[in-house]
Amino acid sequence: MDTSWIELPNDHAEYIQGVANFIEFAKEGLVEGKIQCPCRKCKVDKWLSIKQVEEHILFKGFYKPYKKWIFHGKRSILENISGNAKITGNASGSSLGTCSIQIEQNDMGGLLRDAFGMNVPDYASEPVVESLVDHSVEELTHVDNDNIFEPSFEEQNPTPTSIPVYDEQEKAKYEKLLEASNKELYPGCTSYSKLSFLLYLFHLKCMHHWSAESVTMLLKFLVDAFPQIMEFPSSYYECKKIINDLGLGYEKIAACPNNCMLYWGEYCDKNECHVCNASRCRTMKGKENETSNTTKKGEPAKVMRYFPLILRLRRIYMSSKTAEDMRWHDDYSKRESDGKLRHPCDGLAWKDFDKQYPNYSSDPRSVRLGLASDGFNPYRLMNTNHSMWPVVLIPYNLPPWLCMKQSSFILSIIIPGKSSPGIDIDVYLQPLLHELKLLWKGVDAFDAFSNEKFKLRASLMWTINDFPAYAMLSGCILVFGVLLVKSENLC
Repeated sequence: MDTSWIELPNDHAEYIQGVANFIEFAKEGLVEGKIQCPCRKCKVDKWLSIKQVEEHILFKGFYKPYKKWIFHGKRSILENISGNAKITGNASGSSLGTCSIQIEQNDMGGLLRDAFGMNVPDYASEPVVESLVDHSVEELTHVDNDNIFEPSFEEQNPTPTSIPVYDEQEKAKYEKLLEASNKELYPGCTSYSKLSFLLYLFHLKCMHHWSAESVTMLLKFLVDAFPQIMEFPSSYYECKKIINDLGLGYEKIAACPNNCMLYWGEYCDKNECHVCNASRCRTMKGKENETSNTTKKGEPAKVMRYFPLILRLRRIYMSSKTAEDMRWHDDYSKRESDGKLRHPCDGLAWKDFDKQYPNYSSDPRSVRLGLASDGFNPYRLMNTNHSMWPVVLIPYNLPPWLCMKQSSFILSIIIPGKSSPGIDIDVYLQPLLHELKLLWKGVDAFDAFSNEKFKLRASLMWTINDFPAYAMLSGCILVFGVLLVKSENLC
């Protein structure tokens, strides 16, 4: 069916006719008189009546990535999947009666394959044979997949030897997680496995800002109330150890409390700053009868959190859908080239960069990054003497409706402290700059979309900051301050 009308304005005659055609098509797959709403706000995530769906699409617009209507019409995805999605209820005559959709289990196997890069055995050149379920779900680019359908048993439980294992440690992690994903939460449970339940729990914790202690208390309560839950962790710490094996963690790097240096690289074993001689460890105030401070061994005075960039960029290309999205800027069949500025790739800076480095720009998979940083007080008015500086990277290869979404941002560094790092922020950027240098030369990665190995390269195109943060990143606060004063006097 023609879907070109989706790109037209809402008041266009062809768009209105296209909506009418879609509604007629969707009526064939009604469930209790409702269908999933594909408007820009609902994003195929809510079940509404036909009339409500028509109003939403007409006034709010159609969700553009949803061009293969696998959740609508007679042959919806629910009819193509046997044993994983069921429509249960009492049907009498022509009426559906009481009907509900039951999704038995989430695609934990698919999640593990993406996490460990095992879409293709040992990076072989053989074509990837994707199941109907995997293909259909991935076609929905960024629908909030609360209900992801489970693939066949063979797809969900591949042999450990088919993993492109980098070392035995990774293989052990995968086998441990695979066991947790296949383990029933309790005997007879088909809705959640041990791993999927933990992931949902952590998702709720993040969404609703639960404390670690509250999660521990909830787990203890669940274990006491439901003794049939098998070998379930009873603390937040134990849960975190299981989830951490999925990767994409962070490194704790000790720093000088005066922002002089990082205990990283060649200085990782030092115990004091080579610039100001400050102790690496935290100092504790002495007792009332003691005049000097004491050093508390083992606890760094200041700790920076660093999130490795190369691992995250590799992970993006491990999924065939996100790997395809990273080529959007170079695919003129998907974007207009009428000279209007709709994306940074239409700008002169991007085009000039391509001319200067044709080798780099010849591969559309080369990542273009933007960097943003600013300080904020995480405690608000409770502690006005504390500052937190996150450094965030934005991959601009993605289409404009994705690259600026929160889910696409890459958190790179968290710099804590009682005050702003000032021009010493470059001290904390050292690990990131080291990885960017490696990425400029190229690192080995696997592209799940084209099913091949390639050299992953990345470059930092620009920074996005307010003027004070820009002055810090450029290392010229004093000069910048003088310019501001002069400009104010001129005004």
